[in-house]
Amino acid sequence: MRLIPIYSWTRGIRNFDHRRRKFSNQPWAQGVILLICVVVAMLLANLPFTKEAYHSILETDVSLSFQSPNGDRIFFPKDMNIEAFINDILMTIFFFTVGLEIRCEMKNGELSSVRKAMMPVIAAFGGVIAPALIFTLINHGTAASSGWGIPTATDIAFAVGILSILGDKVPISLKVFLTALAIADDLIAILVVAFFYGGTINLGLLGIALVLILLILLMNYLGEKRPWFYFIPAMAIWTLFYYAGVHSTMSGVVMAFLVPMAPRYTEAYMKVKGRRYIKRLYEYTGMEEGMFPNGPQRHCLRRLSKISNDTMGMSYRLEHSLSPWVNFLIMPLFALANAGVEIPDLSYFNVFQFSQELGSVSMGIFLGLLIGKPLGISLASFIAVKLHAGEMPSKASWKMLIAVACLGGIGFTMSIFVDTLSFGDQAPEITARLRDMGKVAVLMGSLCAGIVGSILINIVHKAEAGRAKRAIN
Repeated sequence: MRLIPIYSWTRGIRNFDHRRRKFSNQPWAQGVILLICVVVAMLLANLPFTKEAYHSILETDVSLSFQSPNGDRIFFPKDMNIEAFINDILMTIFFFTVGLEIRCEMKNGELSSVRKAMMPVIAAFGGVIAPALIFTLINHGTAASSGWGIPTATDIAFAVGILSILGDKVPISLKVFLTALAIADDLIAILVVAFFYGGTINLGLLGIALVLILLILLMNYLGEKRPWFYFIPAMAIWTLFYYAGVHSTMSGVVMAFLVPMAPRYTEAYMKVKGRRYIKRLYEYTGMEEGMFPNGPQRHCLRRLSKISNDTMGMSYRLEHSLSPWVNFLIMPLFALANAGVEIPDLSYFNVFQFSQELGSVSMGIFLGLLIGKPLGISLASFIAVKLHAGEMPSKASWKMLIAVACLGGIGFTMSIFVDTLSFGDQAPEITARLRDMGKVAVLMGSLCAGIVGSILINIVHKAEAGRAKRAIN
């Protein structure tokens, strides 16, 4: 009788694991989890019985403490709490994964040739310049002026997730176009953060980091393919960037372009060794009665696993292994830590509130995402096609491209990240208020861009389907 509930329990675990895997394989799954985390963070930051605990947890110190010979306490890394741990350490892994994806696309994907890359890349530049100009026009000469980089990014998870939900209403070529645009957009955003949102640079520490980078390049050139020879220098480069004033997450992008893409073993080596160990597997059969695999067979299987693993490039293996952790752990934690904006009054939702001293960070971000992104993407794409610098996605109309461009205004992840780096030259209370209002504006602008884009795509699809039906009749 006791076996029945145990069986039911294990069967329930297997069913749950199957549903979890099925859900995580859906292209919209990451966007759904991020949205849930945003809502949870907003509730935790504003409910009277949770907001104090929420902020105290984020401000909990997580630095390692050492005692120097003269008795002073040394903390490593300096000024590191849970919120900084997520933004400076976990987000380094996110940027490392983004760098691997960009590098892969540059080698084999949508950015692998000039002809393939130019249209989404030109569109991405348009989608960066237009919202930055709108923000600057509104906030020029005010305390909010340094936040121009906030509305320039596209969140690939939410944008592609919405396209997946819309199904075949959008041509596949436009889905590829938006994906490539978001990848190029991420690269531009990374450069914006690196050049405009770092701190005061310590050239000595940065010089040491550059020497390490050159040594890694040499090691790569000499054919070193073992992960530990890259992991330890990566930690050193992160530390040097962190203390040098260059935003530490940029070390993730640097390392993504340094790890080897070529596999350790060639196809010919894999075939020869694979046949040898498979042959030995059969030769060792029956050495230990009733047992498979026996000792010698386990050795063969371990060698086969090692060889097959090293026949894939380190870059591919790292991207494949890190992506689930980034999508379903690091990004939700980032949303929980950064979307929790305390809203004491309704003025946070007044996107058109403006003052001569503070400007209107909310208006700049909201209009930049909702109007600037689709305007810049569409206009840049039009110019690229007319000048024959880019090629229109196949089976796509200009109306549908403009509708899809509206989804480029979903700027959640990178926009909030840039917001956390902005306005640092202001007084602490002004900086905190500008950043909080910026986060609210990012959420509002991204939500509206997603809704407007989805509605326009449905309208354009319905009109085009009706036109095609009438043409047939």
